[in-house]
Amino acid sequence: MPFLGKDWRSPGWSWTKTEHGWKRIFLYGNPLQDNREIDLKGLCNDNNEHLFVGDVCELGTTKRKKDLYNNNTKSQFVFVDKWIYVQNRSTKERHVYSTLGEALNRLDFSSAIQDLRRFNYVAKLFQLIARSQLTSLSGAAQKNYFNILEQIVRKVLDDHYNPRLVKDLLQDLSLTLHNLTIHVGRCVLVGNVNIWMCRLETIHKWEQQVNNLQIPKQMCSGMTFNDLPLHMQNRILSELSDAYDIINVGQAMPALHCLSEDWILWKKLCHFHFSDKQFCRNLVLSNSNKVDWKLMYFTLKKHYPMKEQYGDTLHFCKNCNILFWKDCGHPCTANDPDGCLVPISPQHFIDLFQL
Repeated sequence: MPFLGKDWRSPGWSWTKTEHGWKRIFLYGNPLQDNREIDLKGLCNDNNEHLFVGDVCELGTTKRKKDLYNNNTKSQFVFVDKWIYVQNRSTKERHVYSTLGEALNRLDFSSAIQDLRRFNYVAKLFQLIARSQLTSLSGAAQKNYFNILEQIVRKVLDDHYNPRLVKDLLQDLSLTLHNLTIHVGRCVLVGNVNIWMCRLETIHKWEQQVNNLQIPKQMCSGMTFNDLPLHMQNRILSELSDAYDIINVGQAMPALHCLSEDWILWKKLCHFHFSDKQFCRNLVLSNSNKVDWKLMYFTLKKHYPMKEQYGDTLHFCKNCNILFWKDCGHPCTANDPDGCLVPISPQHFIDLFQL
């Protein structure tokens, strides 16, 4: 089907015929109307030098305001809608794809990290991006990525919340940037290499701040964890899904060390993360021919992925192909919106934007 437009060379442009052929007329954004004659000699007169001065000044002022806003703000893009339409295949009507950088800009991650239910989810997602997807981000998305990362580090330093997860995030990001800037170079990085070297130095500074973080002792005059009955303490430990959290609790005081070494606790943890079929392939026995469940957990962890658990995650609507936070909602046209929702893990989030 032929393309119908005002001019086959480029719709919306104005052209004039000269001795050497057709040339496009630049009038600083003021398009000419159809069938309008142009007096080129009149435009070149000295009396008409101020003809487009106002438009040029206005464009210059607008550009300076935009650059000043982008340099002085931590978030370059402000979107009213906190959802994104995921277009992962080409159609006759739409020949574009949704990118990971676009999702990073559209979804409200700055507010999400202030919610304790979503903090671990965002930190894990940023860790996966740092490992393999950093070079796929656009320049604006990379800027937004590091701005949100700064907020994550600041929250850990201020609230002392989950510093171990942020340590792993910064370590993976530092290793990735080191390999890209030293071994790969500017061929895959968006922007100047010197800017990336400054970012790498900033990450090293954040690592030192998190490693030197000292959590102050809580002064509480009321009931403490030690005042609880033994079965309640064991019940609280059984709700932890991370083995390192259980080990850290056992290192807090000698009385809790016995609870953290309970084989029933580690057996529940193994059944939570792994299946029975995986147990049969990697059975670990102690000297007394009994299953060492703690050693079994760390053995299975090397071979199989663990089950992820988050307080709140992003959701994907199968009817609308929209990715969003459940609290923010989205314009759904389905009769049963809740039946179309699928929780999205951090790895699934990355896979949605793989072309």
